[in-house]
Amino acid sequence: MFLNPVRHITFDAREPYALALFWSAVTGFPIHADDQPEDDEILLDPGQPGVPGLLFIRVPEGKSAKNRVHLDIQPTTGTRDENVERLFGIGAKLWSDQRREDGTGWVTLTDPEGNELCIERSVSERAGA
Repeated sequence: MFLNPVRHITFDAREPYALALFWSAVTGFPIHADDQPEDDEILLDPGQPGVPGLLFIRVPEGKSAKNRVHLDIQPTTGTRDENVERLFGIGAKLWSDQRREDGTGWVTLTDPEGNELCIERSVSERAGA
């Protein structure tokens, strides 16, 4: 049996550095020390073995269809709703609100280039349920 761990999750991007800054704020992963704003490839390096980095590669075209894959984010601090509001403040837009009256559910947002991401309930919210 082969074990093939995921090394990077790659995003096509018109502006890789700007998009990497957004996702750095989402994940807390820093931009790799060798990467510069004008580079065509920017890596967010989690610095943890077994955790894939996020790689942003410059492409000439913009996003043209719904993502077939997206990331689900479970906040480790704050609540789901606090994190949604924070991400609105750095350029995320609402795609679909799936929150329920009982506090469960998630919110689907888009990043500044239109890629979807879901914000789930936080670790503490799940522990308190």
